[in-house]
Amino acid sequence: MTIGVFDHPVLGGLLGDDEITAHFAISSEIAAMLRFEVSLARAEARAGVIPAGAAERIAGAATSFAPDIGKLRGAVAIDGIMVPEFIRQLREKVGEPAAQRVHFGATSQDVIDTGLMLRLKPALALLDSRLGSLGKAMAALGGRDGANSLTAMTRMQPAITISAGDRITAWLSPLERSRDRLAGFRQNGLVVQFGGAAGTLDSLGAASLPVRVALAAELGLADAPPWHSQRDRLADLASILSLITGSLGKFGQDVALMAQAGAEIELKGGGRSSTMAHKRNPVAAEILVTLARFNATLLGGMHNALVHEQERSGSAWALEWMLLPQMLCATGAALRLGLELTDAIARLGAVMPAPSQQT
Repeated sequence: MTIGVFDHPVLGGLLGDDEITAHFAISSEIAAMLRFEVSLARAEARAGVIPAGAAERIAGAATSFAPDIGKLRGAVAIDGIMVPEFIRQLREKVGEPAAQRVHFGATSQDVIDTGLMLRLKPALALLDSRLGSLGKAMAALGGRDGANSLTAMTRMQPAITISAGDRITAWLSPLERSRDRLAGFRQNGLVVQFGGAAGTLDSLGAASLPVRVALAAELGLADAPPWHSQRDRLADLASILSLITGSLGKFGQDVALMAQAGAEIELKGGGRSSTMAHKRNPVAAEILVTLARFNATLLGGMHNALVHEQERSGSAWALEWMLLPQMLCATGAALRLGLELTDAIARLGAVMPAPSQQT
């Protein structure tokens, strides 16, 4: 048993997802925070809030800036966030007089929330790509075995004969709907967060809206009013992730049950037993069920994190940091395993005998 399974040196081979995890490494987080600060300076320079020379100085310093991670770790134990120490170090790198223009008008939550959106953008593109690949693989399975027969099971009891295509449709259709949901979030949910101390951008006055719009454009995010304490977007995303893994869990559960019966499915490969050489355990199918239940459990936590007190919450905010990256990693792993499991189905259902031809 370990604290984290997704990046565990051994268990990560089963449960991990290196491509998703990379977007939540400290290097990616630092890069996103720097991108925010550089883009903010450029947006403010265009609006006449800070001198153009200061924005150039900030952008130049950021190219070679590498914060002291040990000092960030020590500071976060006191401040609860790493941004104050991060900004102190960045200002030191920039130097006077431009140093005081770093982070002008912004607050720590702007950096962290917008940085999250910047990292979600490629992570969600990866999930979308995998959903597309899985959809094609299931469609191909239907084209190959869809006409075969299966025994429908209702309430775990034999019912009537159906086609393998009927069951494949029950696996694929929810995933297609979830891909549509994900597309909607990618279009409308990846938004800039820029609200200043309490969401009012009062320090920028009349320049606040032009700066926010320009900042969003610089970062390739959608523009939106400040959402410091409005966390429904992230809860929406968590729901989509849980729907994806839940649908894949149904797929895995069905395959595991069919593998138990043995006659209606043939799988290539499978996990070995340490004592029973004849066994080929349906590991991918089992873990799809595990990941579905894992995300369903964390979803409740993300809904708890909707409760942000007044204009900012420290406790609910930190809860998001703990939960959402794990849900993304679980979803990435589930999609990877779902594709592996689909490809491992050598036969689904019983081949229907060809009709006899009478002369």
